[in-house]
Amino acid sequence: MKITRRMATTGLCALAAALALPVPGFAQGFDRTVRIIVPYAPGGTSDTLARIFAPLLQEKIGQTVVVENKPGAAGNIGADAVAKADKDGQTYLLTDVGTVASAPGLFPDLSYKPLEDLAPVTMVMFSPYVLAVNPKLEGVTDVPSLLAYVKANPGKLAVANSGIGGVNHITAVAMAKELGIQWKTVPYKGGAAATQAVVSGESKLIINGATATLPFVTNGQLKGLAVTGEQRNAAAPDLPTFTEAKLPQADAGSWQGLMTTAGSPPDRVQAMNAAMNEILRRPEVVDRIKQQGGRVVGGSGEELGSWLKTNTERWGKVIADAGIKGQ
Repeated sequence: MKITRRMATTGLCALAAALALPVPGFAQGFDRTVRIIVPYAPGGTSDTLARIFAPLLQEKIGQTVVVENKPGAAGNIGADAVAKADKDGQTYLLTDVGTVASAPGLFPDLSYKPLEDLAPVTMVMFSPYVLAVNPKLEGVTDVPSLLAYVKANPGKLAVANSGIGGVNHITAVAMAKELGIQWKTVPYKGGAAATQAVVSGESKLIINGATATLPFVTNGQLKGLAVTGEQRNAAAPDLPTFTEAKLPQADAGSWQGLMTTAGSPPDRVQAMNAAMNEILRRPEVVDRIKQQGGRVVGGSGEELGSWLKTNTERWGKVIADAGIKGQ
C-alpha cells in the first residue's frame, strides 16, 4: 500500500496551501464534545495517535475531545459506529485505513459501505511495519536465519497479528506465498495484544506497525529483523529495509487516517481537516511521531479518498486470490 513520491509531494503542497489560507475560528465549527473512535483495543498505533491528538484538538477547537475504543471484527465494529453516527461532523474514526480498504473484500455482507458511508478527512501518518521475533527464538538473529528456520520447520512458526483480516495479517499471508514458505497466523484482539503475545513467547513473530512495536525492540523485549518503507527508519537505523533484506511487501505498513460520517457538514469537516493539518505541522508532533517510527503525512480529504479507492481494489484482489475470510 504505497503513496508515491508524487502523491506525497502533492500532499505536502496541499498542506502548505491549506495552512497559508485564513481559517475560520475552529471553535465556531463544533458545539459539543467531539468523539474519536479507535476501532482497536488500547495500546496499538491508532490508539497511541488518538491520545496524542485528543488534547491538542481540544485546545484547537474549544470543545472536549474524547477517545473511545471499539475493537472487533478487524476494525469494522468501530467503523460501523462512525458510519451510522449522526451526520453532524462530531464523530470521527482514527484507524489504519488499510483495514477500511480491505473490508469489502473480507466481508461480502458488510453492514456499511466504506467508500459511501465514511467521509475522508485527512491521512495522518505512515508507520512502517517492523518484522520482529521473540529474542529466545533459537538461532534466529536476522532475516536469512529466520527464513532458514521457517523452511526447516514448515507450519510451526506462529505469526501474531492484530486480527483476522487486518492488513498485517494479509501482509503475512502474501509474504508466505511470495517466499514459498509456511507459517501459521494467529489472531489477537489488536496490535498491542499481538505484540505482548510475542514478547511473552506465546507466538514467535510479528509484523506490526513501528509506532506500537519499536519500543519493545528498543528495550530488548523483541528482536527486530527488518522494516518496511523506502528507507531505513530513523527510530531504528540498524534495521535493514525489506528491500535490503530481499523480502516482499516492502511498501506495506500502517497508514493512519481520519474519517467521519458521510453527509456531515462540509464546513465542519474542513475545519477538522485544517485543525489536524496545523497540529501535524507542529515540530513537537512531527518529532514525537518520528521517535516512534512514524512519518507525518497530512493533506486533503480528496487525497485520502483517492488512496482508499485505489487500495480497495488492490487488497480486494489479494484477499480473493488467498481466499481470506473475515471474522
